[in-house]
Amino acid sequence: MPRIIVIDDEKNICRTVSMVLMGEDYDVETASSAEDGLAQIQADAFDVAILDVQLGGMSGIELLEKLHKFPQAPEVIMMSGHAMLSDAVNATRLGAFDFLEKPLDRDRLLLSVRNAVERRTLTQKIQSLEDANTTPDFCGILGESPAMLKIKDAITVVAPTKGRVLITGESGVGKDLVARAIHAKSDRAKRSFVKVNCSAIPAELIESELFGHEKGSFTGAAVSKKGLFEMANNGTIFLDEIGDMSLAAQSKVLRVLQNGEYMRVGAEKLSYVDVRVIAATNKDLKKCVADGTFREDLYFRLNVVPIHVPPLRDRLTDVPLLLNAFLAQIAAEYGRTPLSVTDRASELLGQYTYPGNIRELHNICERFVIMCQERVTVDDLPDEVLKLDQKQSNTPANSKPAPIDTNDDDNPMQRLATITPGSMSLRTFRNVAEHAFIRATLNAAAQNVAKAAEILGIERTNLHKKIKKYESNSFDTDESED
Repeated sequence: MPRIIVIDDEKNICRTVSMVLMGEDYDVETASSAEDGLAQIQADAFDVAILDVQLGGMSGIELLEKLHKFPQAPEVIMMSGHAMLSDAVNATRLGAFDFLEKPLDRDRLLLSVRNAVERRTLTQKIQSLEDANTTPDFCGILGESPAMLKIKDAITVVAPTKGRVLITGESGVGKDLVARAIHAKSDRAKRSFVKVNCSAIPAELIESELFGHEKGSFTGAAVSKKGLFEMANNGTIFLDEIGDMSLAAQSKVLRVLQNGEYMRVGAEKLSYVDVRVIAATNKDLKKCVADGTFREDLYFRLNVVPIHVPPLRDRLTDVPLLLNAFLAQIAAEYGRTPLSVTDRASELLGQYTYPGNIRELHNICERFVIMCQERVTVDDLPDEVLKLDQKQSNTPANSKPAPIDTNDDDNPMQRLATITPGSMSLRTFRNVAEHAFIRATLNAAAQNVAKAAEILGIERTNLHKKIKKYESNSFDTDESED
């Protein structure tokens, strides 16, 4: 249903125009001043605004100027009982769709509104096509692991429908990004996306926050207030951490899901909304149902399409992609040059299990951008990540080759000292020299393979391979360069 707002300080005009438009199945709101109208337009989405030129306080022309700067401004129809050609010209110049004279002609009003709605619809379609070519897919969800590709496929399928979605996963895995991606790919993308953190609202206030209240309905209710469901009308409401919602509030949410009905605190009549509900939780709602802390009927209403977001430890192959993206994004925010990461530091970051999930990796990257210069090395890693390096370095089978025996006939240093032209091929000389350099580096690194690999600028696994090769005296084996 197209949404219209009528702004006029004459109540009779607002009432008459509303009746005419509602008779044609338009959803109509009214405001008695430019200031109130502006506040409503900022809080909600309207297709057309009908406003008087002469208003107390801010004039209709001044409001038109402000609306013209909005990225998603409604089409504006101006009206006046003292119309002058200069007013019409000025309004058109500022972007007004049409200019009507009072007293309003019913057929002329309906024709103007119908045409304005059609242009608004066309503008939105064009904008959607442009956004499809400029907006990153999936609202910043990064990952090419099988688990993340499965989630992206699910988002693509469910987004165009009206189906409710229940997103589960540990804290910090990015459940809110999944919710935003579903909204962004839906036909409600140009409407409001309202996020509600159910765990952050006190139990005694959550009903007022969700459904609003009337003036004087309780102590401190000095003015009437829209609820979050009402603000999300025709859009999407995201109920984050819904497992923490009280049973009393759950029953009210269930009523909205069943038939769109709700009632403001202190109100005497029902109101209706058309809202898509997406919920998320880090709890096991089946267990909560069994414990009696979550309504079973609400669980089944919400769990139409379940999407589980796995912890980062179960998709560590995505860490390099996330690491580079976060470093570039945060560096841009701080006005700094993106950092590079040494192979060993990247390897350890790719092995860490991230109990704080994506949020923890993002915080680590922000720390790097603030504290590091040019590149991130092993020494810059957090202590919990460095423990991986220490554990691997203390593994006898992998980390401590036998020390150099200077009296050993196979000592590469001694072999280099005795080389004469014609005594070996160029390939063998290259391998003997490489062996000598690796052994010297291991001595300098106190036989710590991980540190030696970083000094040499190669992967630790590659260094182990070379050590094994040279300890078997395979000096004549050809090997591609790294």
